Amino acid sequence: MAKESENRLKHFAALKSKYQATQYQDLSPASLLYLILRKVDLGIELNDLESNWLKEHELFETLEIIWLQQFRMGESKRLEAEFSDLKAKYKVAKNWESSVGSVLYPILWKLESENSLTDSEIQLLQDNNLTQIVTIAQDIKRFAQLKEKYQATKYQDSHPDSRLYRILKKLDTEASLNDNEYEWLLNNELFEAIEISEKQDSATRAKVTQLKSKYQASQHPDTSLSSQLYKILQKFDADEKLIDSEIDWLESQGLTETIALAEDLERKREFIALKVKYKASQYEDLSPDNYLYTILKKLDSETHLNEQDINFLRQSQLPETTEIANDKYAFILKSKIVSGVIISDSEIDWLRNNEYEDIIILYQKKHFAALKRKYGLVDPSLPLEPFYAIMVKLEKKERLDPKFVFQLMEEGLLSNDREIALAYYRLEAEFYEQELGRTGHKWNIATASGYWRKANEPERALKLTNIDLNRVNDSNLKSAILVTRGAAFRDSHKLDDAEDCAKKAMDYQPDSHQPYTLMGAICYDRHDYEQGNYWFEQAIQRGAEIKDIDAEIKRVIRSTKNEEKRHKAAEYLLKKDSQRYSWAKSYSRIQN
Repeated sequence: MAKESENRLKHFAALKSKYQATQYQDLSPASLLYLILRKVDLGIELNDLESNWLKEHELFETLEIIWLQQFRMGESKRLEAEFSDLKAKYKVAKNWESSVGSVLYPILWKLESENSLTDSEIQLLQDNNLTQIVTIAQDIKRFAQLKEKYQATKYQDSHPDSRLYRILKKLDTEASLNDNEYEWLLNNELFEAIEISEKQDSATRAKVTQLKSKYQASQHPDTSLSSQLYKILQKFDADEKLIDSEIDWLESQGLTETIALAEDLERKREFIALKVKYKASQYEDLSPDNYLYTILKKLDSETHLNEQDINFLRQSQLPETTEIANDKYAFILKSKIVSGVIISDSEIDWLRNNEYEDIIILYQKKHFAALKRKYGLVDPSLPLEPFYAIMVKLEKKERLDPKFVFQLMEEGLLSNDREIALAYYRLEAEFYEQELGRTGHKWNIATASGYWRKANEPERALKLTNIDLNRVNDSNLKSAILVTRGAAFRDSHKLDDAEDCAKKAMDYQPDSHQPYTLMGAICYDRHDYEQGNYWFEQAIQRGAEIKDIDAEIKRVIRSTKNEEKRHKAAEYLLKKDSQRYSWAKSYSRIQN
């Protein structure tokens, strides 16, 4: 308790010294002076009783210090209130520092009093994410400029929320004011702004009339600045492209001449852009009717330029455009090749004429690989030439030169199980059928039928040979047709029909070995080997080569699907003549 009393005495002495009241003799903490000084030191405002008490005890210096301190406290509160108002006015977030010592306070005060900020102050706001204040500052600056422009500087409010700012911005777009806005300017005695607005309206209306005349829309009655027509004509005059809805509107108003102008201007814009894109800017003519415009549009749509187009580019001294066109078309052809598309002869000729040999080589390799797959040529070492040329001819249905045929035979590619051989035989058969139609020469029937059989299409041979032999005078030709027809029946496993043809052929040409060879083969097909040997012997007596007879027998044995019968046939031949038919060992049960 004594300690507390001592502390209170010390505190009282300190307060008396601070507020210059040392002449007051009472040192008791129970003194009213102690209460007064404690309240003052806590920032509590004195009441009249306390102020009068200080005067009665002639503590004027103390009273003066207290008044000064309380004045400062009031100023501080006013500053805080002003700062709070400024933050609200300039849309500062509530969580931003509220102290009047904040760097934001002088910036807002300056913005409020001078209506402008320095670049460094703007940067400080941006660095602190106070972009909304930056926007307001920019609006204030813009507002000041507009007030200067429209002679409205006497209007004191500079904040962007002002109605005047909205009006002046509207005026600056050359838009007309409505009645309320006009009346507002009158009420605020902004007569200069009204006069400028009226002059501006008059000039703009004159401009509307001028634009309507310029773009052939004078027949349209609307002269309003807010009209759809004025907006469209403004875009026209600014060289901006009209959108579909604007074209539709012009069409609905019957402004066909205006639409035609719009389309013409659009073509000119496109022409200029195309000339830049394809390095033809030195060509001066801008008319969309110019042939160059058509060429550049074709080029831009990936359409191949024809010889006339290229000649025009050359004559117009546009070498870079020509080179771009050629490279573009070459790239298109290369892309087709890479994707597996077969290009035409004219496209290959174009590549060759324009020296794109690398693309031609790429195409030949790709095409060769595809043709080898088609014709069953899996040998990776097969050379490109002459086999590529051979297969290309077959693809084009062109007959092969004899040297090509010899080459195919040498390489073993004309064996009947090869697709390339079948294509060749089919092509030959079609050729001789065409010759038959062209010349009427009936020997072409037998030749074409033979090729159809080799092409594994005996039904085509049967159809071709199904003729009235009574209308054929040559007995040798009748026999030849019957032999090839009988062979086609044999290919179709119709052995009775085949035998009938063979016997009729013998009647027409008894000295020819071919009907007898056919009969021998038919008997072997029936596994009647003794009878078959008889007919083969008859064929040999009439000039057939033994090697041809043996080849026919070998074909029969090889094509026999029944394994047991194939074994029996092979064993029969080996027993008959083991040396002549030594090849039959591979088809017998006895392998050595």
